[in-house]
Amino acid sequence: MARPDKALDNADRHLLNLLQTAFPLAPRPFKALGEKLGLSEEETIRRVRGLKELGIVRDIGAIFDSRRLGYQSSLVGMKVDAARLDEAAEVVNSHPGVSHNYARDHDYNLWFTIAAPPARNLQEEVRKLHQHAKPRKTRLLPMLKLFKIGVVLDMTGEQESTAREKAGKTEQPEVAALTPEQIRTIRELQEDLPVECRPFLGMAHRLGISEEELLRRAHDFIRTGTMRRFAAVLHHREAGFVANAMAVWAVPPERLDEAGATMASFRAVSHCCQRPTYEDWPYCLFAMIHARTREECQRIAEEISKQTGLSDYSLLFSTKEYKKVRVRHFAEDY
Repeated sequence: MARPDKALDNADRHLLNLLQTAFPLAPRPFKALGEKLGLSEEETIRRVRGLKELGIVRDIGAIFDSRRLGYQSSLVGMKVDAARLDEAAEVVNSHPGVSHNYARDHDYNLWFTIAAPPARNLQEEVRKLHQHAKPRKTRLLPMLKLFKIGVVLDMTGEQESTAREKAGKTEQPEVAALTPEQIRTIRELQEDLPVECRPFLGMAHRLGISEEELLRRAHDFIRTGTMRRFAAVLHHREAGFVANAMAVWAVPPERLDEAGATMASFRAVSHCCQRPTYEDWPYCLFAMIHARTREECQRIAEEISKQTGLSDYSLLFSTKEYKKVRVRHFAEDY
């Protein structure tokens, strides 16, 4: 069976890039997107609906900074007996705070991200998962320093896989003091946006405010850093990015900032951060690489190694996706 991305034309591919990077927070966003591509509003809506039906666009919505909302989050690696991997993954998936869960080709073979709201204790949540999933070992790997975050897949194929860019600033944010109205707005904006002419209108009606006020609040969230961006999230495999490697690096402390900045400059790297080490886990710098093939991931890692002078690293390829959803902040059913 042909991959969904094979059915895309040039306009689809440029539209997908815009959906990930420049979605307009405006009353008629699909009209604004279409104008950038020389398409009518109706044609743009038809194409976006088609991209969702193909399974390439997972959803369109607000991506919030969990740390600014007071959430604790962490990457977790589990070492699970191979015969029990699916069973353990099912236990992990049942937790409402788990957004991503993958099998990877390593002794630590189950990797997931978990977030806990301010009233919950993250370590206790992970302890309970360890108790029920019954891995041989669990390692909590919270982010210690962020160098980059944000997945943007180049759908046009116009950039080289090893292309680089200037990395943005990633200071540790202060926790926002949110009002009940802001929390209700966050709950609405994080939901999948309907693909229609006035998609924000229904959200505004449910909140009992005007469309103009809703968009003003959304722009305020971006201005304060509470919202990283409003964008489409793609299904990587359906989009043609079938290789997903977690590159982990052993880095001397004095070289950490320099190496992190270099890795973050690679466009194929979506996430780059420092995490803790353990006696059986010497890797402190993590860089997520997305590419169309395993060989391409390896070439990117080799180029990173060349540019940083670091040779002690490992690539953990995902072999199975168990769960991939947005974090639902302030969900009432947590």
